Amino acid sequence: MMKKNYHTLRLILGDQLNINHSWFKTTDDTVLYVLMEVRSETDYVWHHIQKVTAFFAAMENFYLELKKQNHNIVYIRLDDTDNQNTFSGNCSALIKKYNIRNFEYQYPDEYRVDKELSDFCTKLDISYKSFDTEHFYTTREELANFFQDKKTLLMESFYREMRKKHNVLISAGEPEGGQWNFDSENRKKIPKSHNAIPPYVFHNDVTDQHSRITKAKIKTIGRINPEQLVWPVNREQSLELLKHFTDNCLMFFGTFQDAMQSSQWSLYHSRLSFSLNSKMISPQEVTQAVIKAWRDNPDTISLNQTEGFIRQIIGWREYMRGVYWLKMPEFEKVNFFSHKNPLPGWYWTGETKMNCLKQSIKQSLDYAYAHHIQRLMITGNFALLAGVHPNDVDAWYLGIYIDAIQWVEITNTRGMSQYADGGAIATKPYTASANYIHKMSNYCDGCSYNYKEKTSENACPFNSLYWNFHDRNRAQLGNNPRLAMVYRLWDKMAPKEKAAILEKADCYLNQIESL
Repeated sequence: MMKKNYHTLRLILGDQLNINHSWFKTTDDTVLYVLMEVRSETDYVWHHIQKVTAFFAAMENFYLELKKQNHNIVYIRLDDTDNQNTFSGNCSALIKKYNIRNFEYQYPDEYRVDKELSDFCTKLDISYKSFDTEHFYTTREELANFFQDKKTLLMESFYREMRKKHNVLISAGEPEGGQWNFDSENRKKIPKSHNAIPPYVFHNDVTDQHSRITKAKIKTIGRINPEQLVWPVNREQSLELLKHFTDNCLMFFGTFQDAMQSSQWSLYHSRLSFSLNSKMISPQEVTQAVIKAWRDNPDTISLNQTEGFIRQIIGWREYMRGVYWLKMPEFEKVNFFSHKNPLPGWYWTGETKMNCLKQSIKQSLDYAYAHHIQRLMITGNFALLAGVHPNDVDAWYLGIYIDAIQWVEITNTRGMSQYADGGAIATKPYTASANYIHKMSNYCDGCSYNYKEKTSENACPFNSLYWNFHDRNRAQLGNNPRLAMVYRLWDKMAPKEKAAILEKADCYLNQIESL
């Protein structure tokens, strides 16, 4: 039975489900923990219904685990009558109710929440303290310190430093295999005769959480079977998914990590990002498991598969977090190209004749998931070519994906995908015509548009929009050495052909809702 008074209140956020945190090493009868479902988190963007239910289910499981370990903990549900629906409101009520004399929290990963809790603490008349989440390889400031005297934020140099510092894939001071990066080997299309392994899914019953969400009339997107949520909602399932990846998918991960297939929504991707971003598992244990699998199975798992995955975890993931804390809050407003077009309505439905976008969006609505190339080179690429306002793009990505928490979403979307930061993260815009999509997928097969055509009636919109984008942004991009070939090819085209391409692009942009 919960006692009346406690000395310390400790807030646990929904993405801080790290059972190995030092907070939980011992029980303390003077400490009260709290987890809460609040409208301030469900309503700031239209989230995918699977995302909200998965977070709530994972939070409740974490609450039960802490109770099982005899920690004092309160779980505030969405439909509790005394729920203030903000972190600060509920914490204030608990501080008053239990005569709390000290408040503690772990560093939030989102600037918005960090500011809310910082502001809350400055108004408290009791002591307070914040703690590291003990999850990431790096601190918030580590990337900023590393690049302090450098002109560019080159991820590759940061990645190499992380490898050396944490002794990851390092042998006698040198990178395993004699090189740091095997990305050139990791760009294969799925062969027609290749049958990819089916995705490893769970059948979690989240009807209770789903009921609370629907009764509260929370606006969500996407689809769900609440009796069979496919995502892991506790640490045990997360470790199970990790083992499945190392046993069955790692051997093909690198080779096919950029491939896209209309009949396969998962391919050889780990789908561990939700487990990682909610902190049910750590990047260190994921990295160690992958390296162990490679060392134990050198005949079936090659180094390029291993390094390709490790780079996603210890490279890009830590890098993007560091950039986030270096650049926020100004990063939320950058718009290098002054794009202002609205996001096409079919991004919310998948109802478009462009097969690549239809497949990627409908998959996202069905599973709250798409892998990095679908996000970057299909949905992100089109939004960039179409001149969509980065705010609209951010809101869509932040809402639709189960792993989307702002620290990782906005850096990938506004920075890498939309080049809205003018090149702070990417050395050039990630744009591509239909040729790339055809090269890396089977999406062009049976599409209403012809991937080979630029100006014909059924020419793929990506082609004219690609050239239109580079033409209209030449003032900003013309001197970029990585785009020299693009502009040389454009300049070699006959004036009549260029005019036809630009006219086609205008036509498509004017009828974008019906593409």
